[in-house]
Amino acid sequence: MRINKYIAKTGYCSRRKADSFIESGAVTINGKTAEVGDRVEDSDQVAIYGEPISTDGKEDLFLLLNKPAGVISSGAEDANNSVYDYLDSNERLFYVGRLDVASEGLMLFTNNGDIAQKLAHGSGKMEKEYIVTVQKPMEKKDLRKMREGIELDGELTKPARTKAVGVKKFHLILTEGRNRQIRRMCEALGYEVVNLKRIRIAHLRLRDLGAGNTRLLSKKERRELLEGV
Repeated sequence: MRINKYIAKTGYCSRRKADSFIESGAVTINGKTAEVGDRVEDSDQVAIYGEPISTDGKEDLFLLLNKPAGVISSGAEDANNSVYDYLDSNERLFYVGRLDVASEGLMLFTNNGDIAQKLAHGSGKMEKEYIVTVQKPMEKKDLRKMREGIELDGELTKPARTKAVGVKKFHLILTEGRNRQIRRMCEALGYEVVNLKRIRIAHLRLRDLGAGNTRLLSKKERRELLEGV
């Protein structure tokens, strides 16, 4: 397989990031500096900055976390109270779609950097469903505006699906994930988000997974997820 795909399969990083390592001369194959487009066999010795990496015995791992509010989506070593503090795995994991520190709910992680990249930046068809609570009653006309699109940074958001479930609470389904998108959409209409919870990613649902807890995907969930990659 191509060297960038091999690196991503080890979980070291995404395929795109692997290309940058290769271009910088950090990657070697059997002691020789690798070039973009090189191919490797299972018997080849691959290293990054002199550190050997391998796909031997590597299985793709998919993990769901119910992120508590106040926890940051960061893998930085100096990060305090990070989502990675809640993951019971020795694997290097990548999240597929972050949540801001004040938000809670479902997050998906995998050790396959290539798949993480494709899921996060692929066709844009992966639905994400949220329960949003605002500080004052939400008017029907504003829910309609959210469905039609809100202008952020000079560009309309993609059409969303909304459903009121209370005077100040509604469900929102998006197929995009701009920075703080839901909070900014609400702010543009004169609302302040007081609680934001993601309850679904594609076919993966939060259900009764407790705050701060994790679980592996079932075989069926895993198969359906990979069918879209």
